[in-house]
Amino acid sequence: MTSSHHPSRDLATFATELKFSDIPAPVLRRTEDLMLDWLGSVLAARTARPVRSIERFAQMMGPAGGPSEMLTSRRTTSPVFAALVNAAASHYVEQDDVHNGSVFHPAAVVIAPALAVAQSIGASGAQLLTAVVAGYEVGIRVGEFLGRSHYKTFHTTATAGTLAAAAAVGRLLELTPQQMLHAFGSAGTQSAGVWEFLRDAADSKQLHCAHAAASGLMSAYLAQDGFTGAAKVLEGAQGLGVGMSSDADPARLTDRLGTRWALAETSFKYHASCRHTHPAADALLQVMSEHQLAHGDVARVTAHVHQGAIDVLGRVTVPATVHQGKFSMGTVLGLIAVHGRAGLGEFDRDFLAPEVAAFRDKVAMELDAEVDSAYPARWIGKVSVQTRDGRTLAGRADEPKGDPGNSLSRAEIEDKMQRLAHYGEGATADEAKALCQRIWQLEATPRVGRWLG
Repeated sequence: MTSSHHPSRDLATFATELKFSDIPAPVLRRTEDLMLDWLGSVLAARTARPVRSIERFAQMMGPAGGPSEMLTSRRTTSPVFAALVNAAASHYVEQDDVHNGSVFHPAAVVIAPALAVAQSIGASGAQLLTAVVAGYEVGIRVGEFLGRSHYKTFHTTATAGTLAAAAAVGRLLELTPQQMLHAFGSAGTQSAGVWEFLRDAADSKQLHCAHAAASGLMSAYLAQDGFTGAAKVLEGAQGLGVGMSSDADPARLTDRLGTRWALAETSFKYHASCRHTHPAADALLQVMSEHQLAHGDVARVTAHVHQGAIDVLGRVTVPATVHQGKFSMGTVLGLIAVHGRAGLGEFDRDFLAPEVAAFRDKVAMELDAEVDSAYPARWIGKVSVQTRDGRTLAGRADEPKGDPGNSLSRAEIEDKMQRLAHYGEGATADEAKALCQRIWQLEATPRVGRWLG
C-alpha cells in the first residue's frame, strides 16, 4: 500500500482518503475524549495575558465577525484568526494532551483549526471527528519521524504541528492527495519553534501553537487554490529531516497507516506542568503516601530521568513566572510534597512559597539509563528520596497517570474539563455540562455551529 521512496505522498494520500467509516469505534470515543479535554484547556486560559495579547492582534487584523468563534472571548471572526487564538489558549495552562512517542501535543494544533474550519463550512460532526483523527495521525508520525535529536532544540508541537493542522483542515476541505501533498510542503516550509524561550520565561510557547495552527490552515486553503509546495518537504535532500534532525527516520511517516491508530496512544495530563515532570511527580507521590512523609521529612530527592527532561527542564533553576515554574522539576516536586498535587491553584498560589522553594532546592535530576532507553515510547518515573532520619526510599511509576494504560475515565475527563472552565471563568457550570453533552453527541450532529454562542 505504501511506496517507501515517497512516504510523504503516502501520508498525504492516507489523510485525504480517510473515511469516517474507517475509524474504529474506540478510536472515535477517544477522539471525543481528547476534544473535551482540549476544550477545558482553552477555557482555562481565557484571561491569560499572552492569550489576550494574541486575541487583541486577531481583533485588530481580522474581521469583527465571521463564522468561527474565539472560545476565550466568544467573539466571532474568520477561521484563521479563530484558529490562531484558540490554539494559543490551548497550550497555556499545560493541561493539554501529549503523545509520548512523538513528544507532541496534538490537540492544540489540530482541534483548533479543525473546529474553526468546520464552523466556517458547515461540516458535520462526523466530518470534524474524521478531520481531527487525520490531523493526529499525521502530526504524531511527523513528530516520530523527526526523532529525539529534533526535540533537543525544536518544540515538536510547533514544527510537526504545522503539518498536523494542514492535514486536519485539508481533510475538511476534501483536498485530493496531490493537493494535500502541496499543503504539507507549504506547512513544512513554515515549521518553526525553538526552546530558547524557556531561559527567559518568554511567551513563545503560545505563539508556537498559534502559528502552527494558522500556518497549517493557510497551507490547506492555498493548496485547494492550486498553490504548490515541496513534494518531499519532510524526507527530501533539503527537507525538515535534514535541516532539523540527525536521526530522522522516514519509515515512521507511514508506520502501519490505517491499522495502528496513534491517536489512541495519546495521554491526558494530570498535573498542570510540563509532561517531563509527571513521571517523577507520580513516583514521588507514591513514596510520600506509602511512607507517610511530610515535606519537612525529606533531605534530598533525585529524579532519575531521560535526556529529554534534562534538555527541557534543565534550563529552569529558579522560576520567574508561574508558567516557567511548570518547567522546573524542583518546583513541581515541591508542590507535590507540600500539597500532594501540582494543580493550577497550587501553581498560582505557591510556586514561590518558602516551603516549596526550600523543597525545590533539594531536588536534582540525574540521567538514568533505563529511563532514557525506554523514552520516548515509555515515560518511566523513578525517584530516590533521602529522608532526614537517614533512610533512602525508592519510588517508581511505570505509567504516569493519564497514559493509555493508566488513563482518565470519562467521568474524570468531564470533571477535569469543568474544573478548568471554572478556573478560567470560561464557562458557567451549566455551560460546561452542556459542552460535555455536545461533544458526546458530536457524531450525530448534522452541522457544527457555535459552541458558546
